[in-house]
Amino acid sequence: MKEYHSYQSESEKKHKKRGIFSRVLRLFAQVTLLSVLLLFAVLLVFRWVPLPTSSFIYKQNSLASHSPEIYEAAEYQWVDWDSIPPHLALAVVAAEDQRFPNHWGIDTIELKKALAQNSRGKSQPRGASTITQQTAKNLFLWNQRSYLRKLIEAGLSLSLEIAWPKKRILEVYLNIAQFGDAIFGVKEASRILFDKKVQNLSVEESAMLAAVLPKPAISNVNDPSPSLLKRQKWILKQMKQLGGTDYIRKL
Repeated sequence: MKEYHSYQSESEKKHKKRGIFSRVLRLFAQVTLLSVLLLFAVLLVFRWVPLPTSSFIYKQNSLASHSPEIYEAAEYQWVDWDSIPPHLALAVVAAEDQRFPNHWGIDTIELKKALAQNSRGKSQPRGASTITQQTAKNLFLWNQRSYLRKLIEAGLSLSLEIAWPKKRILEVYLNIAQFGDAIFGVKEASRILFDKKVQNLSVEESAMLAAVLPKPAISNVNDPSPSLLKRQKWILKQMKQLGGTDYIRKL
């Protein structure tokens, strides 16, 4: 009789554990579904509404608030797509993601090249982030590299591609990308760096703005280094090879 009760006790314990595991699994699935629905609700709102801030802009303002003697507040103003010259949008695509119109957030061709180069132990690791990935990172994430961040970034990038048209992704990127130590978006970059409205930027100035994107905090468009001038020249060449602004108008 004692052995029977002992058997029942062990069986009940196992059943209880399975019940707890099932409840945790259901709770995780519910939280995940709710998070996805909330994300898409936010993305659908900002498919049309100008973004008031981003993760990177918020961090910059937070640093400035806590240490104003060290950090400057973010310079940021939204500008609509119709006010952005096509050659500026083209310059950024030529510089950062030439297959932007054709991928779903991740450029598998560039990713394979990056993995192959990095596996050979190059001193300068090659990146493969698309404009969509950079938009996702700048909007929602942080700057430090990690596998976790890249995994979340990939999921967010696919969400952006589903929720927004390509033109909107590029419009948001042009508005929140960093172009200087505390300069975000093409509108403020044009005003501060060139003393111009964004609509009046020349092709050469647009290419120079695109050239600073990899290292905006240490690049000076008014006293460009030889490497920055070389990158500007390369971007201008790529813009022509892509077929000019018709490449952007097809988005």
